[in-house]
Amino acid sequence: MKKRNKSVTARTLFYYGKVTFRHWPYFLLDLLSSTGYAFFLTFGNPMIIARIVDRIGEGFVPAEHVFSVFWKDILLLILCNIFGQLSSKLQDYSLWKLQILAYYDLSTLCFDTLSNQSMTFHNNRFGGSLVSQTSKFANAYNQLMQIVTYSVIPAAATVLFIIVILLPLVPVYVLILLAFLAVYILVVYRIFKKLLKLNAETAGAQNRLSGELSDSIMNILAVKTSGREQYERELFERINREVYLTDSRRMRGSLFSGAVASSMIVVIMAVLTFFLAGGNAWFGISSGTLVMMFSYTNNLTLRFNMLSSVMQGINRVFGDAHDMTVILDEPRLVADRKDARDLVVTKGDISFSDLSFWYTDGQMPSAVFEHFSLSIPAGQKIGLVGKSGSGKTTLTRLLLRLVDIQEGSILVDGQEISSITQVSLRRQIAYVPQEPLLFHRTIAENISYGRPDATTAEIRKAARDANALEFIERLPDGFETITGERGVKLSGGQRQRIAIARAILTNAPILVLDEATSALDSESEQLIQSALQNLMKGRTAIVIAHRLSTVASLDRIVVLKNGKIVEDGTHRDLLEKNGEYADLWSRQTQG
Repeated sequence: MKKRNKSVTARTLFYYGKVTFRHWPYFLLDLLSSTGYAFFLTFGNPMIIARIVDRIGEGFVPAEHVFSVFWKDILLLILCNIFGQLSSKLQDYSLWKLQILAYYDLSTLCFDTLSNQSMTFHNNRFGGSLVSQTSKFANAYNQLMQIVTYSVIPAAATVLFIIVILLPLVPVYVLILLAFLAVYILVVYRIFKKLLKLNAETAGAQNRLSGELSDSIMNILAVKTSGREQYERELFERINREVYLTDSRRMRGSLFSGAVASSMIVVIMAVLTFFLAGGNAWFGISSGTLVMMFSYTNNLTLRFNMLSSVMQGINRVFGDAHDMTVILDEPRLVADRKDARDLVVTKGDISFSDLSFWYTDGQMPSAVFEHFSLSIPAGQKIGLVGKSGSGKTTLTRLLLRLVDIQEGSILVDGQEISSITQVSLRRQIAYVPQEPLLFHRTIAENISYGRPDATTAEIRKAARDANALEFIERLPDGFETITGERGVKLSGGQRQRIAIARAILTNAPILVLDEATSALDSESEQLIQSALQNLMKGRTAIVIAHRLSTVASLDRIVVLKNGKIVEDGTHRDLLEKNGEYADLWSRQTQG
């Protein structure tokens, strides 16, 4: 587990470092301005005050000679504060600009990674949790840079300036101080490593909590209609309790770290008091130097007293970024080859050749197809029927390359789909799934999603052909009506007709309908069937249907059972064979 956390932490630093150095001018300005701020306001002012104290210690300065004696020191003090404040504003600007640019880049990186992952990846994760992890990953960078800018760089600069300024004046004191600091940093770092695991556990529990909350809210209708509010609350409470316990362990570890750090600070201040009391008598240290020693050491202890909270903040950063870093490092289950080319469809014939496929999500591989072959000539309309689990939908997912086969090949117009880009493949296939996929956008945007450049007239025509125009025009905002999340504001049949209108408008050479009319009533289905018949003209079409009347008029019907083709022919031929298809037809017609 420790190795894993170390590795993930290093990878998080890699991603953060990469985006930081992409905008290196702002990071350099941040570094210089933070160092300048620490020098001018923390070291410059006490240094000038020390000069004044030493001069006063040399003898009385008459009132009329104050400006003539101290004018240089007064001017330096004013300039020191001007440059200090200027450094402060540059520090704020550079950090803010860097955070804005990095947040944009990191959010884009996460989005690109998630959107290009396979459906297997997404099927195994909560959508809400992924959203939470993306937000945490980008925000964690901002938190880290705030810690670095306002705590780490000033603390490091403080140590450096103490060495440069005080070492020539009081070498023994500086060496003792550095020895204590080395022990202090070592102790805090060892505690930091232990806390790193606790932070990762807490962040993981928080992500699971977000996922559970999202899952419950997204399915709130099922929760309420099943009377399962208490069950969902108990499920939420169990994960929430896990967050509480892991956060409590992290709190105890952080408090212990703070107690150790405070003890070390007390020792350092005791050493400082020893030198302040006897420094002049024992070592001949001037009053001004004693002022600098106190000011610099006090500032150092204040900064290092926050080291515990700094480490806690850094731990929280890496904990929040942990899960997304793991995802960013995951290989794509379905990836384009480097030499992948775009698919060019001139005819639209499809060939499944000796393919084998099995799901590997579980502990044991689950075979769906073994040495499966099916050829669909260009322009043919084919129906896939069979009982649930026979492989109908999986076959279309393989064609769309939402998952990859393990053996064999799938060709479109003689082109192996594994050697072409996924985007060009899917743009040649109009896909209407059983569950309509609608965005929380306007009806017009949903219909034109596959063709964003479509005109208003083309969108209306597609809606008319899908028998959707009438109900759309009855809506208060017509085509500008917001459908709600996943189209929740529309009925099932309305959602399906919007999805069909999208497929009609896409006008792709290959059409895949996966139970596309299952959510329609009988009257709507009859109207849609004629629209689909027109849509399928001159195109290769694969139609999956449990309702056999949907596929009865197609050129060919393929019956699947346990991943194998058990029958293949026209509706009439299959009825005459009196086999699997005839049995399914008989059951439905009798019903």
